[in-house]
Formats: sequence, structure tokens, C-alpha cells
Amino acid sequence: MKPAPFDYHAPDSAEEAVALLAELGDGAKIIAGGQSLVPVLALRLAAFDHLIDIRRIGALRGIEPRGDRVWVGAATTEAEVGRSELIAARVPLLSRGTPLIGHFQIRNRGTIGGSLAHADAAAEYPAVALALDATLEALSPRGPRTIAAADFFTGIWTTALEPDELLTGVSFPAATPRQGFAIEEFARRAGDFAIAGAAVAVELDAGGKVSRAGIGLFGLGPTAVRAAAAEAGAAGDIDPAELGRAAVADLGEVPSDLHGTADYRKKVGAAMVARAWEKAVKEAASG
Repeated sequence: MKPAPFDYHAPDSAEEAVALLAELGDGAKIIAGGQSLVPVLALRLAAFDHLIDIRRIGALRGIEPRGDRVWVGAATTEAEVGRSELIAARVPLLSRGTPLIGHFQIRNRGTIGGSLAHADAAAEYPAVALALDATLEALSPRGPRTIAAADFFTGIWTTALEPDELLTGVSFPAATPRQGFAIEEFARRAGDFAIAGAAVAVELDAGGKVSRAGIGLFGLGPTAVRAAAAEAGAAGDIDPAELGRAAVADLGEVPSDLHGTADYRKKVGAAMVARAWEKAVKEAASG
């Protein structure tokens, strides 16, 4: 099938893009890489009168160190993130999650902002953003604002972005010594969406105790979620398997579909948390 007819817009700046969003209203949609949007349009699951292409806006692309954080422009492709030595060194969890996204053809077109704004429950980047306490930057005709990752993902394919807001970038805290990171997922085939997965960030104090834990879960609800209860209980010495069970114990709407029942997904999720936790703690302990 082919998409319904639409008018195409290619603004030169983020300000022009948000002005178009405000002017055109609900009939307009932002497109960057199009790896999620184009199939939806082609299947006529959604239709828009206007597509606003932000791919060529240079200010929305790039990876920069900014003090103790690393900024990534929303239109930066996943392939660029995966190739970045700066990301590998200073935001290793983001770097390690990137190869798990689809196939290299998808990563060549898909963007980090598109993945975050699409907010697919089985996507890796939202869980990474949650585990790292990332900050997302948005622009509207009213000006810029920042949104904590914890407040950004609100439901099935929905975020805290207003209809006239454009995601312009995301800022991650840079890794420091005594931190460890790991991401684990289970999928039927390489490149498939994960049945369940976990992104883990751990920081140890001078005594080797956990001083901070971030556990982002994906594939286990209507959106990516933080395993807050498990994080709170991870301060002492804890068995990884026990931590994994705690991470999925209080989940609400766990999907049940042809890929697996809710109970199966929770068991897989618990195993992914345990596996990622062990790796992250070992890395943190190594300094």
C-alpha cells in the first residue's frame, strides 16, 4: 500500500519547524528517519495532511561534550551514535544499546530523537534514557524547555511533548569511574523487537556498595519504565536473580501476545535484569 496524499515541508531551522507545527495543527507530523512513521503511513494506520522533514536541519544533528554531560542532537542517526568514540567512552550504555536496534539499514536512517519521541515500549533508547536520567530538550513557539526522562514517556506511543513541540536533543550524564553499564534483551531473531530487556547503570561508593542504580525495562509494559522498587532495594549485597524478580514484581500492564504471555515476559525480563546487573556491577567494581 501507499500513504495517503500529503504536503511535504523541509524547513531550514528548528524554529521554522515548530512554526509550521503551530500553523498546521493536528494535520502535521514531524518526520526524521521515518523508520517508524513510514510503515504506519504506508499501511494507512495513520494519515497526515503535512509531513515536516527535519532531517536536513544541521542544528539538530551532532554529538558534543558539554561539561559533565554529552549532548546528542535529535536528528542524529543511530548509526552516527553507534560510530561515535565520544559516546562509547562517555555514555557507554547508549553505545552498547545501539547495535540492538533493528538492522544496520534501519540505523543508517533512524534517529535518536525519532526513537525517543516514538516511545515504542520495546525500543532500547527509551530504557537507556531512563536508566541514565537523561534530559530531553524540546522547542515550541513559546521557547525551549527541558523534560526529565522520568517524566517524558507517558503511555503507548505517547510522550510529554505538546502538539506544537519539537524534540531537539537529549543530554546524558557522562560516565565516571566506579560506574558500570550493561544492556540485555531477548528477541526471537536478531533485529526483532525485544520480548523483554533491561538497561542497567550502577555506581559504587568507595566501600564497594551500590550508591546509585538505574534499571530501565523495555518490552514489559505500554512504555519503557524504571524498576524503582528494585533500585531502592539494591543498596546492599543482593542476589542478581532476586533483584530481577523484584524488578518485574510490581509491573502493571505487561503485554500478552503471540510472542509470549505476560508471565513469560516477566520471567524473561527478570532474567535480563539479573544478567545485566551482574555485568554492570562487575564493570563498576573494576573501576
